[in-house]
Amino acid sequence: MNYPIVAEQTLEKAERGWWPRRRRVVAVPELPPGAVYVFRVGGQYREFPDAVPFDPSHADVVDASSVSVVDTRARLVQAERIVPSVSEADVFTLRASFTCQVTDAASVARQGIDDVTVPLRTYLAGDSELSRLSAAHRIEEVNAVRDQATRRMTAYSTIVTPRIPGMSVEFVGIEVLTPDDLRAWEQKVRDELRGQQLLDSQQEFESRAVQRLAELLNQGGAYVDALGVTRERIDVADIAERTHRLDEQDRARRHQAVADDKARAHEQAEAERNLQANLVLTLLKQMGSSGEYVDYQQVLHQVMERGSGPAGGASVPASPPSEAIGSGAHRDGGSPAKLTGRGDREPHRYIKDEDELLD
Repeated sequence: MNYPIVAEQTLEKAERGWWPRRRRVVAVPELPPGAVYVFRVGGQYREFPDAVPFDPSHADVVDASSVSVVDTRARLVQAERIVPSVSEADVFTLRASFTCQVTDAASVARQGIDDVTVPLRTYLAGDSELSRLSAAHRIEEVNAVRDQATRRMTAYSTIVTPRIPGMSVEFVGIEVLTPDDLRAWEQKVRDELRGQQLLDSQQEFESRAVQRLAELLNQGGAYVDALGVTRERIDVADIAERTHRLDEQDRARRHQAVADDKARAHEQAEAERNLQANLVLTLLKQMGSSGEYVDYQQVLHQVMERGSGPAGGASVPASPPSEAIGSGAHRDGGSPAKLTGRGDREPHRYIKDEDELLD
């Protein structure tokens, strides 16, 4: 940095003429605010008074062989030093801050201090204790190094004050810079952690929203429709149309259920009739092949009575009704006259010839 000497320039010898000698203004560097001229006259450095206007015919200006522009304002200057860590692959960067101000511009010009950070870095390097403290820590322990370096520099600057000729220097503080790779790593970890926290928060919000929605749905469709109308997500006309359509579908289902019941009842009755017909046919075939007299009217009557029993369905008897079947032999000690079980009525007899049929 160009501080405290801002600029330096060699001056040519002023020529003598008809007029008294004077320095051309363009030969002298421009003087910025807060700076002063220091002219080298012979072997001496002389500061031009800043309280008076610049006079190109001034003896120091005319006789000077060079000029220096010195900044006399107070500045905050930073100087850095590299110190080791416990690993050979990593180092700590210390940055110390100092307040500096020129007190004797001629001394500064004589020393040629155009970069004040050079003597300040030399001052920092003079404390070997800083290297010993930092070498005991890993690069990740930068906060611990900061604390120890601050305490050490506070004590060191109190005992060994920084000194630069023609300037007042005061130690302000020290910081330990975070290495770029460590900063990048910490930033990546931080971003990942924030991203995960954001994802967890989003999932939690979604879970709460789903739970609230489930609670609303459990209160019934009417409540959900009312909520949709309130939030202007559902139109009342759409709800009315949907309700009408559902009512029509419900009536159609009930009508279809009634029709299905009737059809099943009809099929069941038809099946029962077919079963009874098959039953009668089977009995008639069995009795017809027995060679005995059969009262078919009585058989049909008994079958119909048994088919319409308490169960409401047809039942198939294990054998033909004995009351409707007769034979020529006595049964259970009775007379052959009672063959059909029709009370005192005369039983049917076989017709021997046509004359008997006429009788």
